[in-house]
Amino acid sequence: MKEVRMFDVVALGELLIDFTPAGYSASGNVLFERNPGGAPANVLVALTMLGGKGAFIGKVGDDQFGHFLKGVLGERGIDTRGLRFSSEANTTLAFVHLDERGDRSFSFYRNPGADTLLRAEEVDFGLVDEARIFHFGSLSMTHEPARSATLAAVKYAKESGKIVSYDPNWRPPLWQDDAAAREGMSLGLKFADVLKLSEAELGFITGEPDLDRGSKKLLEMGISLVVVTLGPKGCYYRCPSGTGQLPTYDTRVVDTTGAGDAFMGALLFHISRMEYSLQELDRPEVERMLDFSNAAGALCASKKGGIPAMPTIDEVVSCMRNVPKLG
Repeated sequence: MKEVRMFDVVALGELLIDFTPAGYSASGNVLFERNPGGAPANVLVALTMLGGKGAFIGKVGDDQFGHFLKGVLGERGIDTRGLRFSSEANTTLAFVHLDERGDRSFSFYRNPGADTLLRAEEVDFGLVDEARIFHFGSLSMTHEPARSATLAAVKYAKESGKIVSYDPNWRPPLWQDDAAAREGMSLGLKFADVLKLSEAELGFITGEPDLDRGSKKLLEMGISLVVVTLGPKGCYYRCPSGTGQLPTYDTRVVDTTGAGDAFMGALLFHISRMEYSLQELDRPEVERMLDFSNAAGALCASKKGGIPAMPTIDEVVSCMRNVPKLG
């Protein structure tokens, strides 16, 4: 019997509020704008903006922010049957700080946050059954019970033959220390078929900052596609058929929040439509997908916020046709 899939991607993890700088008040104080965020949710919005179908599994507070976030996902066509509400903790908040280049850092209000309280028995495994790809990140593994819930879901996805996508997404303030972060972030590697990480995350996890040697270590763990995002330098990849580096597009950077998630959502959009296995990917096909993903990430970085900045497929195609590449 042919498998019936309702979703291209089901993602599990944090859904939160990003308070993003939005100018100054009359008295000179920094103003912050409420934006929906959380890396797994960002990835799903990026996917659906391109025409894909996604579902979310996670937990928010039973508060105004939590209900606002559910509405945001629903408005973008994302299935929220897997979203739970907590009466024990509020929705996690993240204040975004931007430097003069638009690069961001975060201050988190999450002690605990509702997203860390997702329990394994609250996970809707039926949603995983209906997906081709299961996507997750490391932030749902910083604390229990969400850590056990995440591992239960990803093990189920792997055993069910789903493509497993992982973004380590290193946020040092959310871990007890670097040793705990490295151990927790490494947990996802043994399940991953597709891995997207930054240059800093590559060095941190593998102990090898060199792109070639670090990515080789990861591929030898059984990961089929390793992609290292390099900011304005584009991205580097390694797959069974080889390696390569692609430049990104020369957009004006305003806010890099969510740019990596836009990249990931675009990549998963293409992978979900493949009619062959990841092991059969050749370099021209990988580079075609990553060129599209670079454009999506560059467009996201040209706007403020994460979810509100995700581009449409027409915008991505226009960028690829009309915007020059860096370098």
